[in-house]
Amino acid sequence: MKEAYLYKKLPDKKVQCQNCAHYCMIEQGKRGICGVRENKEGRLYSLVYGKAAAINVDPIEKKPFFHFLPSTYSLSVATVGCNFRCLYCQNWDISQGPKPKNSIPAGQEISPQEIVKMALENNTPSISYTYTEPTVFLEYALDTMKIAKKAGLKNNWVTNGFMSEEALNLIVPYLNAANIDLKGFTEEFYQKICGAQLKPVLETLKRMKKKKIWIEVTTLVIPTLNDDEKTFKGIANFIKKELSKETPWHVTQFSGRISWQLKDLQDTPVETLEKAYQIGKKAGLKYVYTGNVPGLPSEDTFCPKCGALAIDRMNYIIHRYDKNGKCPKCNEDLNLTLN
Repeated sequence: MKEAYLYKKLPDKKVQCQNCAHYCMIEQGKRGICGVRENKEGRLYSLVYGKAAAINVDPIEKKPFFHFLPSTYSLSVATVGCNFRCLYCQNWDISQGPKPKNSIPAGQEISPQEIVKMALENNTPSISYTYTEPTVFLEYALDTMKIAKKAGLKNNWVTNGFMSEEALNLIVPYLNAANIDLKGFTEEFYQKICGAQLKPVLETLKRMKKKKIWIEVTTLVIPTLNDDEKTFKGIANFIKKELSKETPWHVTQFSGRISWQLKDLQDTPVETLEKAYQIGKKAGLKYVYTGNVPGLPSEDTFCPKCGALAIDRMNYIIHRYDKNGKCPKCNEDLNLTLN
């Protein structure tokens, strides 16, 4: 266990967690919504510090990051737990695992120092905090990030964006890039499907942009729930107005077979993804990508000025034609972070 970095002590041994936008009020002996932060005698503890539930070397494109260190690999790490309860979650076994009956969080004992050592030994230029929600293992992630930065490694978060401003301020000095899930564009969707709210996610996106963190946005498109034209237009316009037209937007295919509680829903039709793609491009976004459907041209990077193919992607097999981040034909800046 590790005492939490962000919490407030209250009377009667109660505490308020300040890690995420739930700001859970937790009584003695109880846990927060994430299932991995517990009040013990008036002190809040992380139950997953040093407990890696998943650790792998992945292509950076799997996160997905298409414009941050393209065609490299990233050491990816997670603990169990999540502050959302998305009905369609595809990592539900580890994200929701510790919640029923306050079970003991599972995980392999791996220290922050050992994680950084693994990254260096595998020649990965970055570490990604991913699979579940890194906000709920903030202490573990932050301690690792500090060591990683000293070692010359980059730190990337794949997050739902529902962190508190206090948490964001802690990680910003060590954070290089974030892929944030913008899961829908209504409060109803977030409350009913995810058990959260939309507004804090939008605020996180805007704050990260102001702090000059490289951002990519992902929307998993779920049939009948967030696949309407109004949602696509709302997200695309928000990205252009509040972030930038250079911010990549990934619209990815949902699969009912691997979801938590929506197994009866069909996979997202390719036509729906292509509609979202076209809406994003029409809104003025330079880089819109489809995901989870290998072979579509919309998974490749084309120069937004002349249309030349700059990066070809197929099942994480990457062929780069750019010239040090520039278009191979017209020399346009492709907004790639290469180091």
